[in-house]
This record gives sequence, structure tokens and C-alpha cells, in this order.
Amino acid sequence: MTADLLGDGFEIRVLPLGDGVDNDLVASLVRFRAQDPARGAVLYVHGFSDYFFQRHVAVHFAERGYDFYAIDLRGYGRSLRPSRAPNYVAAMSEHFEELDAAVELIRTDGHRGLVVVGHSTGGLITTLWAHERRADPPLDALVLNSPWFDLAEPWLTRVVGTPLIDVVGRFAPRLVLREGLGGVYGHSIHRDHHGEWDYDPRWKPVTGFPVLAGWLRAVRRGHAALHRGLDVPVPVLVLHSGRSHLRAKRWTEEAMTADTVLDVGQIARWAPKVGRDVDVVRVEGGLHDLFLSAAPVRDRAFAVVDDWLAGHRRD
Repeated sequence: MTADLLGDGFEIRVLPLGDGVDNDLVASLVRFRAQDPARGAVLYVHGFSDYFFQRHVAVHFAERGYDFYAIDLRGYGRSLRPSRAPNYVAAMSEHFEELDAAVELIRTDGHRGLVVVGHSTGGLITTLWAHERRADPPLDALVLNSPWFDLAEPWLTRVVGTPLIDVVGRFAPRLVLREGLGGVYGHSIHRDHHGEWDYDPRWKPVTGFPVLAGWLRAVRRGHAALHRGLDVPVPVLVLHSGRSHLRAKRWTEEAMTADTVLDVGQIARWAPKVGRDVDVVRVEGGLHDLFLSAAPVRDRAFAVVDDWLAGHRRD
């Protein structure tokens, strides 16, 4: 591993994917070591139009005895390449390759215990992956931070529009369905606007990357699999904000205490479909990424995770 852009203590390793011939098909694994990693390792998986920049999340888990790892998936953040569409895959299962590769390196570092933390689209990806790997689970617990379990749109768009997305996504996968996600959430978190966080807008645009038809088709197929019911064999913690504030045209103060990306009711509704051992916790006042919320709120979110992991620790 080599030094990462996050600074002291952070390292990075590029993971070649596919057959190794295509140098532009890669993922990137960031590592931050604990002084005493007695509790094993944490692997963090980001969401759409995102990458790992949350130093404080790594420090939090390292201080509690976990070596911390975060992956920038193919086509995201450190893994972006000019020849590839940002944030694009044709199936959520394409990401399983880099998750498997990350686990292999974590095992090489000597860890057997592994907690996986997935945010938003990363929550959907890790849930599907944990289900697919259920015969020999590579993880001991799954923590989902505002996972994307359904399309946060009206009934007509979800039910009638999804078959259309399936057809268009198959025959015109690179068609742009939406230019971005709007700027409300980005304005709530970036320090150049109303937030407190600094990150690279080339990797995480304030308004998000374009939504392509083939990618949304892959997401909706993932949602359908979840809605039919999965069998994730390890304990699962699902966290979400206390309320949503959706489809706002511009930023207001209200956006600072709500999920402006996903419908929290949908998250709560579908969480029991993940597996047989699922706990769901509301975090009042939380942003879409609960760990980027105002300090008192994110402290509560971290405390919930810490207490839950303490109760599900495998000694």
C-alpha cells in the first residue's frame, strides 16, 4: 500500500478487476490501522455519486479497536477513469468482485472478524452481496446507513415506470435519465455551502453525476430482489433519519435535519426483508448520510452502532 490523499495514517491500494488486461477497470481500497485492532476490521462501502472522504468515520472505528478499510468502487472516486462512465455498472452484482477482493486483502492482513458498513446505494450493494455469499459468509455483521431499498418517487413512477426503465436500460443503457440529484443534499454537507465537510467535487459533484438508464435498471432489479426477500445470514442494523424532506427545489434550513435523498418510510418498510435478524433504528435529525449530520446527531448514530456491535460481538 502507498500513502493516500487523506493524509497521516491513511494508505491506498489499487485493485485490478476483470481479467487484468483493462487497466481502467479498478477499485481502490483505503486502509487506516488501529493501534490495537482487537475487534477485527470494518469495511465501508459508499453510495452513488460518492467516494470515501470521511476521515472521522475511520478514526471512530480505529479508536474502538477496528482496523478500518473503505473501498472506492469501480467508476467512483479514486477509481474513476476517463474512459469509463462515472458510477456506472449494468448490474449491482458487478461490484461483488471488488468486495470479494477487499475481503481477501483484509484476510491477508490477519483479520477474521469483519463488520461491513454500507451507505445508501452501498447499503443495497452490500445487502445483495451478503445474501449471495450466504453459504460461507465473509462478514460477521452488516451495518446499513440509510440504505437505498426503493425508489423515492410517487407510486406511478415506481410501479408503472419501472418496466419502462427495464426496457430502456436494456436497449439504451447510456441514456441520461436525469442530469443529477439536485443540489439540496450537496449544499447541506459541503463546507462551501451550508455544511461542514470538505471533499473533491470532481469525485462527488454537489448536484451528483448523471443517472444513466442501464444503471437505474440495475438498481431497480436489485430492489426487486430485496422486495421478494433475502436471506442475509448475519445480524443486520439498519439506521435511517427520523424524517424525509424530498423533491425540494432549493436548500432551506429544513434540509439540515432530514434525509433529502431517500424515503425513510421505505427504508423501514423493506428492512425486514433483508434477513432474519434485523434491527431498525431511527436517528432523529439525521441527514441522508447519518455520519455527516450535525455533531450531536452523528454522535448518537455512532453510539447506536457501537452499542449494537458490542451486543453482537463474536469472541
